[in-house]
Amino acid sequence: MADRNKAGDSGMRHGEYKIPGGKLVVVDLRVVGGRLCDVRLSGDFFLEPPEALDAIDAALNGLPGDAEPAALERAVRAGLGDAAAMYGLTVAGIVVVVQRALA
Repeated sequence: MADRNKAGDSGMRHGEYKIPGGKLVVVDLRVVGGRLCDVRLSGDFFLEPPEALDAIDAALNGLPGDAEPAALERAVRAGLGDAAAMYGLTVAGIVVVVQRALA
């Protein structure tokens, strides 16, 4: 299998994950120059406030394409802040779906 994280790889990546006891989470992204870009998280979960979804996407954009799970988790938590509430979604689930897209 070819290394899909090479610099210059601009193909779209897609990942899906069903949160145990929760909802479906989906991510579409690209890796360009070894960095995540055009990250779009979606699914049948709920976030409050609604802007939290854009904050998660922004927090993941620019991370290395080979970022460790702990780095992905830190970025998501930083993007969410303390005021966000997630329903049917977890930070760990977001990490899993991003890893699936990158696999």
